[in-house]
Amino acid sequence: MECAGKGSRTPCSGPATILCRRCGAVAYCSISHQVSHGNVHNKECQRLEQQMKHAHVVSDFPFTFSEEATVQVCDKRETRCSFLIKQGLHCLGMWTFEYSCGSSAAILDGSSHPLHYQSYLVVGKNIMNGGAFRCCFATSLVASIWSFRLHYDCMVFDDMSKLLYELFPLTLYWAIKPAVQGNLIPEISNELRIHYLGPEKELHQLAVFSELNAVFPDVQIHIDLVGPAIPEERNGERIELHDYAHCTETNCKCKCLTESFGPTSLQSGSSAITLKLHAGYYHDCYKDLMKLYEGSPPNLIIAPNAGVAAYRSWLQTIELIKEIKVPAFFSDYCEEACNLATSCISSVTGASPTVPIQLNPFRQPLAVEDSALFLPCYSNCFIFGI
Repeated sequence: MECAGKGSRTPCSGPATILCRRCGAVAYCSISHQVSHGNVHNKECQRLEQQMKHAHVVSDFPFTFSEEATVQVCDKRETRCSFLIKQGLHCLGMWTFEYSCGSSAAILDGSSHPLHYQSYLVVGKNIMNGGAFRCCFATSLVASIWSFRLHYDCMVFDDMSKLLYELFPLTLYWAIKPAVQGNLIPEISNELRIHYLGPEKELHQLAVFSELNAVFPDVQIHIDLVGPAIPEERNGERIELHDYAHCTETNCKCKCLTESFGPTSLQSGSSAITLKLHAGYYHDCYKDLMKLYEGSPPNLIIAPNAGVAAYRSWLQTIELIKEIKVPAFFSDYCEEACNLATSCISSVTGASPTVPIQLNPFRQPLAVEDSALFLPCYSNCFIFGI
C-alpha cells in the first residue's frame, strides 16, 4: 500500500505503516507526511470512516471460500495467487488474468472463436455431487438460478450458487434492471443495444456474454465493446454467440444438470448475442458507431471498473454522454472510487447520479490486492448510473 502523502515535497521515508487513527483507511510512511496531507485527508476522513464500518458487508459472500478469498487476502494472510494455487486455478485458463505474482502465462486467444470453459474452473460445494467439484461454468444452470432469484428479489443462496467466477454479464444485467425500473430505458422487447466501454480482461472472456441468453431469452443483444485496450488488429471484429458456451470435459456432471433447463429458445441460425470490437476512446469512435446503426443511439452505456477519477480521457466521454442523453452505468473497485467518480461526473453534467451508488451483488468474490486504501476492493464492487 502506498503512502497517502506520496508526492509531498519530501520523498517517502519507508513503507506506509502509520494508519489514520480515525478512519483506518489510509496509511503514511511518516508523521511528517501525515501532517502535510492533513488538509486533503480531513475532507475525506469521515466518509472513509463510514465506509470502513461497512467493510464487513462488502466482504460478505455466500461462498465456502469467502474467508480465504476476502478477509485473508485483505489482511495479507493469503494472496490471490496462494488462494488460486490451493484451488488448482493458478495461471490456468481464464484465471490467467487473475494472478498477481508476475508469473509468465500464455495469453488466451479469443479472436477467432468464443472461448470454451474447459479451463475456466469453479470451486464450491454441490449437494447433488456430495462434495467439492471442479467443472465448467455450468452456464445455463447457474445463470438461470441467479436470474430466478433476482426476479423475485430473493438474494438467498444454496450450495449450487457457491461458485467462483467472473461476473461481467450479470453485472451488465444488474445495470439494466434499475434502468428499466426507473424508466431510463423502455421495457425490453426483442432487441437491446449496449455500448460497453473500456474492456480489458473481457477481451479474453468474451464467451461469458452468452450467459445473457439466460436472463434475456428471445432478445437479440448487440454489444459494441469500445476501448483503447482493444488491439488495432481486432478493430471491427465481429463475434456471434449462438448458444451457451458448453463444457468440454468428458465426464463433467454439469452436462446432465444443464440439460434439464433445455437449449436456448432461439431459432437455429439466429444470433442471440452479437459482439463487435472498436479500438479507441468512445468519444473518438462514436460517430462511426452511429453510422453502423443509422444514427440511432444505444439503449444503454456501461463502463465496468471505469476509474473515472483516475483518467483524464473520461472527460470528453462524459461530455459526450451528457450530450447524447443515453443512460450510462459505471462500476468501480470500491465505494470511494465511485464517490470520486460521481464528483467528477457531476462537475461536467451539473447533476447527481440518477441511480445512486450501490453495492453490486455480482462483484467478483476475490479481493483486489495492493489497493490505494485499506477499504476492501473487488472487481465491479459498486455501481451507479447517470
